Amino acid sequence: MKYAHRLGKALMLPVACLPVAGLLMGLGYWVESMGSAELYLLSQVMVKAGSALMDHMSILFTLGVAMGMADEQDGASVLAGAVSWMMIQNVLSPANVVVLTQGRLPSVPFEHIDNQLIGILCGLIGAHCCNRYRHRHLSGALAIFGGRRLAVLASCAYAAVASLVLLFVWPTLYGGCVYIGESMIGAGALGAGIYGFLNRLLIPTGFHHALNSIFWFDMAGISDLNNFWNGTGVYGQTGMYMTGFFPVMIFGMPGAALAMYHTARTEKRKMAGGLLLTASLCSVLTGVTEPLEFSFMFLAPELFLLHAFLTGLSAFVCAALPFRVGFNFSAGLLDYLLSLNAPLAENPWLLWPVGLGFGCLYYLLFRFCIQTFRLPTPGREKDAEEQT
Repeated sequence: MKYAHRLGKALMLPVACLPVAGLLMGLGYWVESMGSAELYLLSQVMVKAGSALMDHMSILFTLGVAMGMADEQDGASVLAGAVSWMMIQNVLSPANVVVLTQGRLPSVPFEHIDNQLIGILCGLIGAHCCNRYRHRHLSGALAIFGGRRLAVLASCAYAAVASLVLLFVWPTLYGGCVYIGESMIGAGALGAGIYGFLNRLLIPTGFHHALNSIFWFDMAGISDLNNFWNGTGVYGQTGMYMTGFFPVMIFGMPGAALAMYHTARTEKRKMAGGLLLTASLCSVLTGVTEPLEFSFMFLAPELFLLHAFLTGLSAFVCAALPFRVGFNFSAGLLDYLLSLNAPLAENPWLLWPVGLGFGCLYYLLFRFCIQTFRLPTPGREKDAEEQT
């Protein structure tokens, strides 16, 4: 658990970069939806600027974890982590997987190999290699490869082994997620609730993309997202796999952030408040929750499990109600406003009572768990000198 807490603290640096990126993307899509030719250039600059970080969270997490988990933070671990990340991404690229396996393994699962879990893995490889090999020196002609250079070379070897393991393990895990998703089809509100729970639970692994392809797109004939916006679905049914995320993103996550702020140490409350406020705005406006989720995911994994359960509960409640809205980007306020006039939107006003209920539920449960079990959320984590 101490190792997980240290990992959570290491992630705080890259996580702090994400809220502004998410806001830029959300506002950029909103400006683009206005249909103004004069504002099109501005919207594209905002979207691309935000996506530069949001689409590359994997390498951001690699760099942050490699530095935060290293005993000596002089940059060598960051280089070792970056090298391992580049190797894994190149070896397991979909095109290369086809070549390596001569088409015997599907390439689709490897389209999502660039995810936060792989980023964290590469960061850990870089930090481990630096901690273990940076002070080992070679003799003779090989002396030039000793010390920090040896740590970087060792990360290449570790990354090669990791790539070989993932080559055979990744498709099985991805296929398992697809199978689970397909088995939930036809389960109605219960299926939507299980999907919501697993969607959040699998966020750090990237396997939530497998579930999303089942319910949001046309992989299994549901195409909840496309049918909602094209008006080609079934009124009262289409949108059931998207609606439950809105109360969580717009009300629930801010409630969790407020609970973490109120339970932070007095001397750290201002620092924690800055991160939690920007991450909450990002969640409310754009539906991008990763900045907030990764702020406590490893510091207090119990809270992340609670968050996944509450998301599943929200998805179940919304699917059981006559309440349907949808999103293009994510389940934030901007997408909610855009979906109000969609032909398949049903009773969108229900977001407010349902959302307020979940906002209170998140706040009360998060605050109770943090105080009762003394969980180290942002502003409550121990300093390095306290841990020694």
